[in-house]
Amino acid sequence: MTFGDIAARFKKSAEKASERGGDSSSAAVIEPGESLRIRAKMVGVLLRDARVAAQRELEDCARLLHVSPEQVEAWEFGDDVPSLPQLEILAYYLEVPVSHFWGQNTLEATREDYTRAQDEYMALRDRMIGALLRQAREDNKLTLEQVSEASGVPVERLEQYELGEESLPMHELSVLANAVRKNISFFMESSSHIGDLLAMREKWKHFLDLPEDIRSFASNPLNVGFIEIAIMLSQMPVGKLRSVGESILNITM
Repeated sequence: MTFGDIAARFKKSAEKASERGGDSSSAAVIEPGESLRIRAKMVGVLLRDARVAAQRELEDCARLLHVSPEQVEAWEFGDDVPSLPQLEILAYYLEVPVSHFWGQNTLEATREDYTRAQDEYMALRDRMIGALLRQAREDNKLTLEQVSEASGVPVERLEQYELGEESLPMHELSVLANAVRKNISFFMESSSHIGDLLAMREKWKHFLDLPEDIRSFASNPLNVGFIEIAIMLSQMPVGKLRSVGESILNITM
């Protein structure tokens, strides 16, 4: 059963209630028993949605809660309903917020939205990378033929890359970046949520490469003041920085 089926069931129940009541004001009245059954179906749909999204089997969830697979299946069909503690454990195991089980949005629908957005993003990025490649080539006053000769990439394919008509494989981008005298970072996304996330991951990678004592110092909130001083010193003109160093030296002598 899907949310579409549930909505149709709500509508049918409301129509029956309207017929019995004889006026429009009773159209929204649904029998308590039917309302509970529909809500059970909704929990079941969301439970199965979360399990499938997490790539877990009925048996996995059953073992987790020490119940039978048939019991979990009954929950998913809406024939029975798990307790809140059971849903809390399932939420943790299936990596969803517990509120997912009384919401109205399925992960499957969200994934479809993400898929469409990802397709649009990749097409846009292909065009952006192609435009940057062409810009770098023209800034260096290089012809397509010259870049082709330096990289080994045929001119026809270069034209497709520059127009964003073809996705540029990473190994060819690396060669082409060298041919137009640019670093790979020149082509990386930096102006969107994905770009911010990728930039943050790069910074985190560099942070992890630091010696342990520096990482410990930087991660201690009590040392924020010292870090701010270091940032200010790094931004000072050389002459001013030299005078500060001389002043510190005079104090210690």
